[in-house]
Amino acid sequence: QVQLVESGGGLVQAGGSLRLSCAASGRTFSSYAIGWFRQAPGKERDFVAAISRSGGFTNYADSVKGRFTISRDNAENTVYLQMNSLKPEDTAVYYCAAGRTINTLSGLYDYWGQGTQVTVSA
Repeated sequence: QVQLVESGGGLVQAGGSLRLSCAASGRTFSSYAIGWFRQAPGKERDFVAAISRSGGFTNYADSVKGRFTISRDNAENTVYLQMNSLKPEDTAVYYCAAGRTINTLSGLYDYWGQGTQVTVSA
């Protein structure tokens, strides 16, 4: 089993940057692909980015391509989401999730963190 804890959220002005972290417990962290999802009030949980177990493959939602970068440090059991050029529409609770394969579908991830709030002001 994997436990995930997100951090790094906060309030930032449009155009600013934040780096989210997803820290995992457990010795099998490198066995899991990690995805980031976000959910705005009244909306569904949407895929943001994902990274394979080794970090060799990544995938991004079109809305964040060129602005967000996902990376991982398996020695530190941590995945990062660097978010640049933030927009008000990026405002949401951001969740990281662990699954067996890199995927855009939230239902295919087995473990979830509690989420961290990101608010981008205009």
